[in-house]
Amino acid sequence: MKKVFQIQQERIKPDRAVDAIKNELRKYVKREKKKDLPNKKTMYWDFDCKFGKTAELANECTFEEISTQLNSVVEDSWEECYVEVMAKAVNKPIKEEEE
Repeated sequence: MKKVFQIQQERIKPDRAVDAIKNELRKYVKREKKKDLPNKKTMYWDFDCKFGKTAELANECTFEEISTQLNSVVEDSWEECYVEVMAKAVNKPIKEEEE
């Protein structure tokens, strides 16, 4: 998902707009995690995320960091923000057996 979200809207307060964005992102991640993996035993879903004022200014971050950065958007009075969340299948790390 690559999307520009409007924070300043006529009918919605910025705090509620941020809550709606967080909810939409959570729903997207939940929907992506339900998709079939090539090999369920050795793989899991990981997400490459970017967040910023525009697509060009977006910085890489973790999915958890997007939530905290969205809270600061209201304080900085941004008009809009760019969020990119891309799902990818990743191999699980191999656990070493202890002797």
